[in-house]
Amino acid sequence: MAGMTGLLSTALVSILVLLVALGTDVWVYTDARDRQRSGNPVSVSLGSIRVGSPEAWFLGCLILWVVFVPLYLTATGRNPFARSGG
Repeated sequence: MAGMTGLLSTALVSILVLLVALGTDVWVYTDARDRQRSGNPVSVSLGSIRVGSPEAWFLGCLILWVVFVPLYLTATGRNPFARSGG
């Protein structure tokens, strides 16, 4: 019975992490879309790769969340872990 409790808690944590990641992806998409509509699109170029549309941000976050969410936060000036210029 103790094994089932551990498995259930692991499954619940996994689902919670997935929901947080998906919620963040949706937030990035809606924020990028709103910024684009207001004439202030969020765009980042990494070599030959350019991320500029809300759809591209969403897909980037969906595929490689750990890279694209901090990149989006930094591009919008919201990254609490970025160093300030000083």
